[in-house]
Amino acid sequence: GKQNITLKIVGKDYSMAIDPAKEEIYRLAERMVNAYAGKFEQAGIEGSSRQDFLALAALQLAISNVAMSQSREVGNDDVKALNAIRDEVEDYLNKLDI
Repeated sequence: GKQNITLKIVGKDYSMAIDPAKEEIYRLAERMVNAYAGKFEQAGIEGSSRQDFLALAALQLAISNVAMSQSREVGNDDVKALNAIRDEVEDYLNKLDI
């Protein structure tokens, strides 16, 4: 079955139902997104909002994902797992109508 968790991304809570075996991955991703967004926020980009910092963090993580995907074989289990997580996050965001 699914497990309900809440992730706090840039100060906002996001509840979701996930496979319990993947909780650690979600928690690590939560910390990574917040760390990137925090670095952009600390850079003090004038006129930027939390949404801008989150967008920049998402871009940085997407760039890393693409670079990793290109550096590994296409059938690699790690790439498949990252793509599955990406798809889950995209589905969740689509449900929020952001």
